Amino acid sequence: MMFGAVQLGLLAACVVLFVPMGMAGWHLSRNKMLFFSGALFITLAVGVHLTPYFPSISDLATSVSNIVVFDSRDSCVSRLHDVVWDVKPLNANSSSLNYAKSWRWSSSRPVVACEFQKLAPSDASDLLNGSWVVVAGDSQARLIALELLNLVLEPGRMESVKADLFKRHSDYQIVVDEIGMKLDFIWAPYATNLTDLIISFKRKRNYPDVLVMGSGLWHMLHFTNASNYGISLRQLRSSVVSLLPISPELGEDVPVTGSVSVRSPHLFWIGIPTLINSMLNTEEKREKMTDTLRVAYDTALRRSKLLRQSNGPLLLLDVQSLSWNCGVRCTEDGMHYDGAVYEAAIHIMLNALLIESHQKL
Repeated sequence: MMFGAVQLGLLAACVVLFVPMGMAGWHLSRNKMLFFSGALFITLAVGVHLTPYFPSISDLATSVSNIVVFDSRDSCVSRLHDVVWDVKPLNANSSSLNYAKSWRWSSSRPVVACEFQKLAPSDASDLLNGSWVVVAGDSQARLIALELLNLVLEPGRMESVKADLFKRHSDYQIVVDEIGMKLDFIWAPYATNLTDLIISFKRKRNYPDVLVMGSGLWHMLHFTNASNYGISLRQLRSSVVSLLPISPELGEDVPVTGSVSVRSPHLFWIGIPTLINSMLNTEEKREKMTDTLRVAYDTALRRSKLLRQSNGPLLLLDVQSLSWNCGVRCTEDGMHYDGAVYEAAIHIMLNALLIESHQKL
């Protein structure tokens, strides 16, 4: 049956191709360029009509289309941190450290083409409607959770939320009834704590829709050992990968992308911020949390293959680059930054969710 369809297609092609070409050649022989253009147009038209009769051609066209789509998505994800800062004194005559901080995405052509946007509270609420979000880690994770709630909650609720969220070394849970979103903050300052959290998800067979986590600062201060940090990150990676659908064809622990039968959470890693050693608020921190140690910890993170950039499962929220570009005027203690830095991280995360879920607002 297919062979007959191909024969009919070829016959139609001969009629459509050669009859118009012969007529064009007879009447347009004095204008070879126009003749060539007509022949090329007709050939392309016939090719389009023949494509359905050749499955391999159709598959090739579909594959090329898919490659272009995925390349575009990957390219946009890689540009999510192309952020430009504007930090200005609130009072031109004042020498205080009170500065207004604002940010936007770069106006370069590739970034503009990605159509990133700061989500309005209503848009963020629509995106996270009915979701379970878990934010786990140290004080940086707590600030991320604060900015996410600041975006989706009514302003009047934030003071009480902040008081409860910032109880020292404690967990926090809230349900935003208006959108059915549940947020859990888990105090987990070490990577081993995060591994235990992943194991608890597996044991209960209950996984969040969005998991945002990070560690490093406490380990730098209390262990001061980048090699040990790297080992704990590799253990965390193994636990996280075991949550995800695995491709047996790859022969390695690489998460499957695309359509899968098991729901996979969206995974993000909170990077260590830029540390301004001279501004750290204790002698112990200034002695231990040096630039050299921070670089060693960054190297351990990269080598752990925990991050998407190194073929891992988690997408980096690069607080280091955001805080570095915001600058010294955006921190009072050289470690914790102004809310604008974590706000930018939240909008980067939300735009990544839009890209990964093939959505547009």
